[in-house]
Amino acid sequence: MSHVDHFSHGLLTPVLAYVMSSVGCMLGLLLTARARATTGSNRMRWLIGAALSIGGTGIWVMHFVAMMGFAVGGGQIRYDVPMTIGSAALAVVVVGVGLLLVSRGGERILPLLGGGVLTGLGVAGMHYIGMFAMNMSAHVSYDPTLVGLSVVIAIAAATVALWFTLRVSGALATAGAALIMAIAVSGMHYVGMFAMEVRPQISLTPVAGARGVDFMLPVLAVVSLLTLGLLLAVILSPSTQELEDDAALMAQLEARRGEGGQHLPPATPAAPASETPRRPSLFDSNDG
Repeated sequence: MSHVDHFSHGLLTPVLAYVMSSVGCMLGLLLTARARATTGSNRMRWLIGAALSIGGTGIWVMHFVAMMGFAVGGGQIRYDVPMTIGSAALAVVVVGVGLLLVSRGGERILPLLGGGVLTGLGVAGMHYIGMFAMNMSAHVSYDPTLVGLSVVIAIAAATVALWFTLRVSGALATAGAALIMAIAVSGMHYVGMFAMEVRPQISLTPVAGARGVDFMLPVLAVVSLLTLGLLLAVILSPSTQELEDDAALMAQLEARRGEGGQHLPPATPAAPASETPRRPSLFDSNDG
């Protein structure tokens, strides 16, 4: 008999986790669309925002919200705060590295696959670090088959997500891609969770760590402010089409500037000194 309940609050936690993942992925895709239309430091800023949105909200917050529905036979569950924060940082970093790889590699297959594998392994690592951060009076083991399946799902989901960041544009396509990404993230999470085998043990020692609710409230506050700031940045910035038009216009101006030196009209020779008209003098006679 299993002592684990993944849905102790019913459908509340999986639905809320899916919604958070969809919001984070959608915002991240909007930011990567801005990044595709810019260059230099502007592109880097948009990519950093996308990494925070996808890795932070779309993946890590989804994971933690879903964990709020995890219970083990009525026992206490506490979280190692430094390890939990480290899992969040890992999610953001690996997504950022993946976005950087595919943005520099364009649509070439090798950077896409490399970024997908790296990001997928990092996301899987984030998931299991988050699970290891749980402290409880129980013995925890894992089903190797389900663990391997969750890693494969993470790599496939990361590769598809990075492909979306290269191609998706438009409100409808972005929303659809975000919903697909959220399904993949949620699926990977719950496959990894079902890989757990938990056997409660009796212990008189208090379980160390922070309660999930105490830890989640400040996290949600920070994530909400960050998401709002990034959303305002997208709304207030020029649209993707405007950025692309500006880039095309600048390219045309640069091309014309480069051609200007080759097509300048010939200079008009200066008139000889003898032919230069003399200004009238006060001593000149009017009647000549």
